[in-house]
Amino acid sequence: MEWKDKAIDFVMNNGPKVLGAVVIVAAGWIVASWVSRFVERALEKKQLEPPVRMLIGRVMHLLVFALSLVIALDTVGFKMTTVIAAISVAGVGVGLAMQSVLGNLVAGLTIIFTKPFRVGEYIDLLGEEGVVDRVELFTTTLLHADRSHVVIPNRKIVGEVLHNYGTIRQLNLTVGVAYDSNLAEALSAVREVLNRNARVLKDPAPVVGVTMLADSSINVAVKPWVAVGDFGPAQAEIYQGIVEQFRSSKVEIPFPQREVRMLDAKTG
Repeated sequence: MEWKDKAIDFVMNNGPKVLGAVVIVAAGWIVASWVSRFVERALEKKQLEPPVRMLIGRVMHLLVFALSLVIALDTVGFKMTTVIAAISVAGVGVGLAMQSVLGNLVAGLTIIFTKPFRVGEYIDLLGEEGVVDRVELFTTTLLHADRSHVVIPNRKIVGEVLHNYGTIRQLNLTVGVAYDSNLAEALSAVREVLNRNARVLKDPAPVVGVTMLADSSINVAVKPWVAVGDFGPAQAEIYQGIVEQFRSSKVEIPFPQREVRMLDAKTG
């Protein structure tokens, strides 16, 4: 029963210290949580980005709790120089193991502070495109038109070429009219369709004009601006509206045509 005697002696000699250390750790956790919430509320009034507020709050929580843990260990009787040295060595190892994670964190902070794009804007990068749904400390999430999500590590974004469309996009539509059609009437019909469509923005003004003299038709470019969310529906509505308007205005949309001539082969 020697180990029991040693355990009893340890409790009798160090029990108050251990109890005090437990109380210090528990109090440190409570104070750290309070400080974290207080800091996040204060930063919210400064209108900082949510990920930045969350990061600073968590860092403050970690620092306060780490301080209480150091005090608790000192109360029990640990040599703090040894503890600090062990923490330093562990920190180096963790840093090497988490290089990619830390890279994403630094890149996330870079994105948050430099603001190359914001939530709700349409961007194109790394072969992916979509509406920015979330910008977090480690990843950025894009929302596709088919409602699927693409999660991109932030370190893949910083330093890459990025195309930011903002909150509006320009449709690039084309419609052909016959060469013998009244071109002014055809252009007027297209503009009328655009004016009636509620999704088409008035500012910037839509671009309508002849873009090509093709083999069988005069091609008219139709380039209205719409909100990002209206990009898909507006295209279908405008094409349908143009077809119906052309039919009522007697503007012909020609079929592709080829003229083939047959020559008699000469015999010797």
